Amino acid sequence: MMTRVVVIGAGPAGLVAAIRLAEGGARVALLNKGTGGLQLGQGTLDILGYGPDRVERPLDALAGFAEAHPGHPYGVLPADLVARSANYLRDLVGPALLVGDAASNLQLPTAVGAVRPTALASPSMTAGACVDGARFVIVGLRQLKDFYPELVVGNLVRTDLPGGGRLQARAAMLDLPAREGEIDSTGLTYARALDDPAYRKRFAQAVKAVVEPGETVGLPAVLGLDDHNAWSEVAEAIGAPVFEIPLPPPSVPGMRLNRALTARAKAAGVRVVPGSKVTGFRASGGAVDSVQLATAGGDRDFVADAFVLATGGFESGALTADSYHNVHESVFDLPLRRPEGHLVHGDYWGDPQPLFTIGVEVDEQMLVRHPGGDPVYTNLYAAGGILAGATRWQEKSGEGIAVASAVRAADSILAAAATATDQGAAS
Repeated sequence: MMTRVVVIGAGPAGLVAAIRLAEGGARVALLNKGTGGLQLGQGTLDILGYGPDRVERPLDALAGFAEAHPGHPYGVLPADLVARSANYLRDLVGPALLVGDAASNLQLPTAVGAVRPTALASPSMTAGACVDGARFVIVGLRQLKDFYPELVVGNLVRTDLPGGGRLQARAAMLDLPAREGEIDSTGLTYARALDDPAYRKRFAQAVKAVVEPGETVGLPAVLGLDDHNAWSEVAEAIGAPVFEIPLPPPSVPGMRLNRALTARAKAAGVRVVPGSKVTGFRASGGAVDSVQLATAGGDRDFVADAFVLATGGFESGALTADSYHNVHESVFDLPLRRPEGHLVHGDYWGDPQPLFTIGVEVDEQMLVRHPGGDPVYTNLYAAGGILAGATRWQEKSGEGIAVASAVRAADSILAAAATATDQGAAS
């Protein structure tokens, strides 16, 4: 008998869980109130960037990091699972969107000129690896918001690189509107313009005019939205290596990943139900029976055999806090694991804020459990940003946790369904 699963949330954890479940034979409904968190990211897959020192080989560092951080999600997500899950995501979206080796971090520039460690990245970014002796020209667009090449260069050239040494960089600015007469454009506007081969040709000619021999060209990450070969065509026309630098959210590389995974989910048979919020649930006998979705025509019940909570944390509204620092999970009102003492401290540059380690606790199968105790419901799993114990943006661990926990939750559900089927056949 085909198992029915409801996945709540369409960020990286929800999409990966839904795809893996559907490909494993489950009948899946993916419920999401918004567009998911992928577009807030960089279009890369971070496993572990800081622990607290910069990490060069994340898989090798995971066991020690988990031991030093009791209660961290990596305590129940071993390195081999993280590696398999990263490779699974890479295979889902294909080499046009993600390349690299989960065992080794790339060091890539950000839109403020910092050097950021990440495990998997778009092939349009990898020529920007920050290594000793690299020569970059960082090219900006006068009409584009939120990208200032002088800022990127000023920070890059004074940075001691993780592998030692420094790089060379200079800035250039082009006057090249994405649309005729427009003087204040977003990255998305440019990405759509660069999907057009004619505009792409003009763009490449303008960039080529400012490139010197031996330079690698850094551009804002706007080189096409739907055309995943746009960046390589630009590089070929310029005659020099090109790399994209992700902008502040919303991120065009994140949008590419989101579109690819959503399309893969639909192709796998996932029923995607967007734009509505889960407002309640029903449970009996220690298990969740259904969730209620608020729609224009009234509440709708989604009945399932298993549920995956992949709603994120505070940033998505999955966790809420009142003025007394009481924190609540918004769908199932689950018990949360929270640190002792004050949840917020005043040292901005000091230790991580304890507030952001609050979340649900899970066992090794990703079943939500009472902190230190038994499962809350026998068929409720969790994955991604709702899990307790991680400060993802400081650790640079968010996508690694999301994808590994999603794969583990999906595999646990499929294994439980197979066991139930075998037992039913035996009886």
